[in-house]
Amino acid sequence: MSWYDPGYDPAVAGTVPSGNAVAGLFLTLAAVYLVYMMFGAFLVRVPAEGWTPAGWDPASVRSKALVTTENVSAANAIRTPQFWLLWIVLFCNVTAGIGILEQAAPMIQDFFREGDTSAVAAATAAGFVGLLSLFNMAGRFVWSSTSDYIGRKPIYMVYLGVGLVMYVLLATVGSTATWVFVVLAAVILSFYGGGFATIPAYLRDLFGTYQVGAIHGRLLTAWAAAGVAGPLIVNGVLDLAEGEPGTLVAGDYRPALFIMVGLLAIGFVANLLVKPVASKWHEPKAAAPTTPATQEESAVR
Repeated sequence: MSWYDPGYDPAVAGTVPSGNAVAGLFLTLAAVYLVYMMFGAFLVRVPAEGWTPAGWDPASVRSKALVTTENVSAANAIRTPQFWLLWIVLFCNVTAGIGILEQAAPMIQDFFREGDTSAVAAATAAGFVGLLSLFNMAGRFVWSSTSDYIGRKPIYMVYLGVGLVMYVLLATVGSTATWVFVVLAAVILSFYGGGFATIPAYLRDLFGTYQVGAIHGRLLTAWAAAGVAGPLIVNGVLDLAEGEPGTLVAGDYRPALFIMVGLLAIGFVANLLVKPVASKWHEPKAAAPTTPATQEESAVR
């Protein structure tokens, strides 16, 4: 931000960038996003019909209970309990992640505050936010790839169950040492990123490839709702404390952290309830094309 506003110094408390600097930053980000999105749009292609990787034998693929070979339309998917269970799962997982990310910088300072001073400098807190972003990104690669081996439902049990434990530890022992706080928060944010990256594969496993993109778009309403709920929960709790974020203590954050524990517990139960989609929601199989050869066989019979 200081590139756009030389007068802005993030190390000095109370300084804010100018409106033009913020606008310039967003325009730069928009240009970068456009380049990446167009690169992906031109790069991604549907494989030719019948193409398979060299040496791959479809018969060697083991069938799994939650991986369907059927297809469900977007209109029917939102009528299934599986869709709404996954909606709850994503909502709870994202809300918990945003709960930390939204107040990460002042939170780490307040967790290690003695009187009017904090053991964590403002610049260090900003670096902590950057570290969380890296773990968020890494989780999207590491945990989603892990789900290919252990399954989508088990990996969400990790995101939600282990994440629940991490939140409890953050609330109870997170203020004992800065490295403890950083490690716990980093793991939680990696689960946030992993959960967000794994959900498209979870949807494909349950609903098939037909209109899975449209189903994913509908499920992202959970992410949008979590983006509102997470900050509201944390800020609502902090509003009850005496002071503003950056002047509080660890105890002021604990009610919000335990609320996140409750949300993760709800998401954990919802994930446990996910079962294969009932056959009544499956799309009908397309009729096999009739060729001249099959017509002649039918005539002979």
